[in-house]
Amino acid sequence: MSDETPRVFSIPAGNAFVDCLARGLRRRYAGDPLTLSRVLLLLPNRRAARSLSEAFLRLDEGRPQILPRMLPLGDLDPEELALEGGGSLGGVADLALAPALADSRRVALLAKLVGEWLSLQGTSLSAAGVIRLARDLARLIDEAETAEIDWARLDEIVPQELASHWQTSRSFLQIVTEAWPSIEQSEGHLGPAARRRLILEAQGRVWEQTLPDHPIIAAGSTGSIPAVQRLLAQLVTLPQGQIVLPGLDQGCSEDLWDAITQDPSHPQYGLAQLLRRLKLAPSDVALWPEALPESDIASLTNIAMRPAVKTDSWRDLALGLSERQERRWTKALEGLTWYDCQSPREEASLIALLLRGSLETKGKTAALVTPDRSLARRVAAELRRWDIEIDDSAGRALLQTPPMTLLRLLAKAVGEGLAPEALLSLLKHPFARAGYTRGELAALTRALERYLLRGPRPQPGLPGIRSALRRRIGERPSLPPEVAPALERLFDRLEQCLAPFLSLFDQQRLAFSPLLDALLRAAESLASGPDVLGAEQLWADEAGEAAADALLDMRAAAADLPDLAPRDLPALLDSLFEGQVLRPRYGLHPRLFIWGPLEARLQGADLLILGSLNEGSWPRLADPGPWLSRPMRAAMGLPPPERRIGQAAHDFLQALSAPEVVLTRAKKQEGAPTIPARWLSRLEAVTKIVGITESLRRPTARAAAWVAELDKPESLHPCGAPAPRPPIEARPRQLSVTRIETWMRNPYAIFAGSILRLEKLDEIGQDPGPAERGQLIHAVLENFVKAYPTALPDEPESALQEIVESSLAASGLDPALQRLWQPRLARLLAWFLETEIHRRPALLAVFAERSGALVIPAPAGEFRLTAKADRLELRRDGGLVLIDYKTGGLPKQGDVNQGLAPQLPLEGAIAAAGGFGEETLGALQALELWRLAGGADSGEAKLLTGGRNPSAESLAEQAKAGLVALVNAFDQPETPYLALPRPGAAPRFDDYRQLARVDEWSSESGDEA
Repeated sequence: MSDETPRVFSIPAGNAFVDCLARGLRRRYAGDPLTLSRVLLLLPNRRAARSLSEAFLRLDEGRPQILPRMLPLGDLDPEELALEGGGSLGGVADLALAPALADSRRVALLAKLVGEWLSLQGTSLSAAGVIRLARDLARLIDEAETAEIDWARLDEIVPQELASHWQTSRSFLQIVTEAWPSIEQSEGHLGPAARRRLILEAQGRVWEQTLPDHPIIAAGSTGSIPAVQRLLAQLVTLPQGQIVLPGLDQGCSEDLWDAITQDPSHPQYGLAQLLRRLKLAPSDVALWPEALPESDIASLTNIAMRPAVKTDSWRDLALGLSERQERRWTKALEGLTWYDCQSPREEASLIALLLRGSLETKGKTAALVTPDRSLARRVAAELRRWDIEIDDSAGRALLQTPPMTLLRLLAKAVGEGLAPEALLSLLKHPFARAGYTRGELAALTRALERYLLRGPRPQPGLPGIRSALRRRIGERPSLPPEVAPALERLFDRLEQCLAPFLSLFDQQRLAFSPLLDALLRAAESLASGPDVLGAEQLWADEAGEAAADALLDMRAAAADLPDLAPRDLPALLDSLFEGQVLRPRYGLHPRLFIWGPLEARLQGADLLILGSLNEGSWPRLADPGPWLSRPMRAAMGLPPPERRIGQAAHDFLQALSAPEVVLTRAKKQEGAPTIPARWLSRLEAVTKIVGITESLRRPTARAAAWVAELDKPESLHPCGAPAPRPPIEARPRQLSVTRIETWMRNPYAIFAGSILRLEKLDEIGQDPGPAERGQLIHAVLENFVKAYPTALPDEPESALQEIVESSLAASGLDPALQRLWQPRLARLLAWFLETEIHRRPALLAVFAERSGALVIPAPAGEFRLTAKADRLELRRDGGLVLIDYKTGGLPKQGDVNQGLAPQLPLEGAIAAAGGFGEETLGALQALELWRLAGGADSGEAKLLTGGRNPSAESLAEQAKAGLVALVNAFDQPETPYLALPRPGAAPRFDDYRQLARVDEWSSESGDEA
């Protein structure tokens, strides 16, 4: 190579970098393929090397060929360096490099130091919190070692100029300046960034010692790492050394280039720093052979990206713009489409449709480029509706693989005392067996959910669940007889699997190693069944192998991790394995990809979709981090946070220059408006100035239409209001007084509940609420009245308190909840006792929870009305008073008088007919409601009869007559069970509203239900 041969080249934006590089190399060495094999290519990372290999294969249509040697600058090994130097490292003293400290080991050691520092400060954190701090600290160490910062400079920061919290931060960072270097030395290891720097420096010494006799080309690097920058500067001095830069803006004027060198957020900033080190101007850089000049869209974007101090030049664009240039820019924008989506879900659906649509063109490739991992996961999930597994360069989070999810669910379930949601999630995991086959355990889990874990949350642990099962057996006579023993056997199996692990949770703090060992043993036991061994199931396949390797690494570092409360184990696992990924080796689509911006820099596809273009996502916020303020970073010599924005801008510009590009963003994120990426705003501003905005912001309403059509049925047939007319023999011949009001207000609920026998399922593990509190109050009052039906005890307060305590013990409620309810319970019971003492002298006897019935003749046969009266009082004057307890709201007097709240009047009709037993016979004298709220007013007795209201006998007769008319009407085959026949009288709560599709037909008809 002569001195006149260019040393530095650029492949402008708009060219597929690796394909263009491969074509140029193939053309240069076309005459002698063996010469190509002697070329050494230095690439940014191993993925770039794989991409270039694939580019050579595409170029030769997959034919066998000899490729050049490729080394990743970011991941060089001493062994590779030795090969390049020819034996020992270039004749200089052998480089006995210590290995890099494993990430898990490094985090564990840093966590130990963090824990010791927190202890000295009199502060404590959970083990997971300590791990998070250690990870942040490791990132800062890497950043400083990459920038080659001397931590001794931390002492140069003047203390009195810092706020108190930065003083604390400075004290914390003494871990790095004082403790960490000695630990690295004692471990005999290096940090990854420091080790990379030493390797690169050794490579430079190799070249100084022995000049290479073959071409060396560094391609795709922007020289953002100082050690790489020095190596590249040395490379261009070699006889056959060359550099190929990605996307250099070679049309910059000198003053614009000077401004770029001062703006870290500019896309050319990194390249500007490299060229300054090489003592070159953009005009000194040659165009790579086979590369096309900068595309029109790239030139327009470069104008839009100008530093803030140069944006005043935008005003001159319209004046100096030629008609030819305007046409070129307009044509360039034809390959660009911008979609503003309403939500991340719509954005993911749209991107998935675009990717799927690209497959309709033979051989067409498409890629989503985004730093937003949430969007990437959504798109991958959307594509699975077409059975497409997309190739995601970031891989799949290790924590989301089946083996790791089983470990996390197991740790969470045990840590939460086998709470219903956590236990069901664990048992529904596809690996869970507990000694059963998968089908057997699935059936048992469904029974466990349906009969036991729906409703109030049981007491913690297996004893609490067993106790809840015994209570449910008594509460639910409809429980199938085979369910209880089957669940007991399941609990025995779970106890065998989990007992050693459960026993550790009785301890306050514990070392990580025994916890991890017990967790793994419990997981393998839980995953074992008659058809599979747990260990074989857990650690098989790619996911199992990756999980096993990660756990072995963590097990080796466990001794240095801080002790933890066992219940913190789930959070600790999440912290320890955060960021670790699994990259599948097969089963991925060959033409669809998801790339991060860095991976996309050197690759190309026929269609590029740039997603999540919002501030805070792409680009991310310029955050200086938790440890150092901006002035402190500047004093330390660390690069400004905006440099990351500049690197992201360069990646965006490279991707934007592809032939076909789609830009997407969500206008709202979690309900809050988003801000478009600054690059979109700049591009829009420039196109507006030159008058071609309509070419950039073409109407995109079709995007929303596409997404809407995705799940839209072929045809839509709105339903009418349901009006089922079951045969007479299927209609109920018995209902309770509480169901009569429902029958009047919403007959469809009777059809669904009493004829179809559909019951609303309780929430899983719901916290006890008003219903459970009402049951407890009813139980206390029932037990007291049954214990003392004729006369009160000598010490009624003590007697009532004993009953309260026994009722609470039988309820199985959480003791903490009992204490929470205690003040309310005490107030209402005090009111009850005062009322009881006042009323008892006039009473002969009091009856509680008395069952009764009334038989009514009807066209289809006898109809039986049943009731359980909360309280009946037989007075000394022969009168009978019916009382109903209400722990919620009371019915309106008007509804009672009009027959719309007939419960208590119907109980009166039963009592008048002697339906509650001969001992309760008496003249129906009054109907009362007792409101037992326990709030500020404690309790309230409301008389429904007498005065200006009808008498008890009148209300009872009226209610009975209404019931007779209702029964007679529904004994006619043509009478339908309508849903909400009178919207104005609709019940407050309707368990069957969705089943009846009320919202559908009421909106169609204009009714307000």
